[in-house]
Formats: sequence, structure tokens, C-alpha cells
Amino acid sequence: MNDTDDDYCLIDASRPPKAGGPPYAACVLCQEPTEYPESYKGITMCPVCEWREAERTSCSG
Repeated sequence: MNDTDDDYCLIDASRPPKAGGPPYAACVLCQEPTEYPESYKGITMCPVCEWREAERTSCSG
């Protein structure tokens, strides 16, 4: 059986497209540059805050 996060985790993990270069959107939590384009409308987080949020909301098995 091929288990992936999608098989058992009910959290919507959709992400904005990665930017090809500057300008980058600011992280909504710490205001550091993210990997996402500034033109993206929605919640964007830097890699550090993204990792912390994933740890905080991860599904436990």
C-alpha cells in the first residue's frame, strides 16, 4: 500500500505557486520574504513559519 499525507490528513495543503524571482510576498507572520510572488492574493509564509505551522497543525497518527 502506498501511504501519503493525502491518504489520511484532512488539512487542505494547497499552496500558492513559487515565484521565479523578486518581488517576493512578505510572510504574514514575520514579514520576511517568502518563496511566493508578491502578486499572489492570499496567505503566504516564509519557509521557517511554514515549517512551524506544519508542525503545529500536523496530523498525528
